[in-house]
Amino acid sequence: MSLYVHQLRADQLIFWRNRESAIFVYLFPVLLFLLLGTVYDGTYRGHPLVDYLVASLLAYGVANTAFGGLAIMLVVRRESGILKRIRSTPLPPWVYVAAALSSIFVIFVLQTLTILLLGKLAYDAELPSDWLSVALAVGLGAAVFAAMGLAAASLIRSAEGAAAVVNVIVLPMTFLSGGFGPTRDFPAFLQTIADVLPLTYFVRIMTGIFIDDDAIWTKPGAIAVLVLWGLVGAAIAIRRFRWEPIQG
Repeated sequence: MSLYVHQLRADQLIFWRNRESAIFVYLFPVLLFLLLGTVYDGTYRGHPLVDYLVASLLAYGVANTAFGGLAIMLVVRRESGILKRIRSTPLPPWVYVAAALSSIFVIFVLQTLTILLLGKLAYDAELPSDWLSVALAVGLGAAVFAAMGLAAASLIRSAEGAAAVVNVIVLPMTFLSGGFGPTRDFPAFLQTIADVLPLTYFVRIMTGIFIDDDAIWTKPGAIAVLVLWGLVGAAIAIRRFRWEPIQG
């Protein structure tokens, strides 16, 4: 346990000292929320649109942090030889991975609290009444997208291209999934594409909790799709994850 706590503390220090990572992973979803909350107007299912944005930007924060942030961090550390050196130390590999995942989760929890606080103070957004469902949904989303982040880190071959690959995946997926606003007016073919994306189902869970006061267990289909994506990501990571730099 002491090794885990020590590594978790080290990961947190490394993250917050790296301004670029802190801005991209922690601050970017917060800034997007402030921007969209300022320019978007109207209602969604009888609620101010900002209530939707709180839920959808929290969902985007999961994808950006647990998927994008984790994938970029691991690829950079692998290609710079850090993971290989860690593998040769007495630190068990599972402790390092557990600490890295926990560090990402801590960052997302702080990001979630920031968006909720800003939503209430800046836009008087209505907060959900079922906080247990919020916590379970956040935990599920973090686990699923972290598994996908591990898979992405296993497949991305260069540190230079990591951020580009992640952005090419995360930003279009968020747009199509409703992370930046409702998709009710999207063309049918875009909605068809959205129906296969994991973030679509996470946005539906989050907006259901925030807008309709639905408990998380009222969305078994969405939960099943997310779990399936998580299992696929975990399977790829188990099979393809490498500690040494990828050659060629």
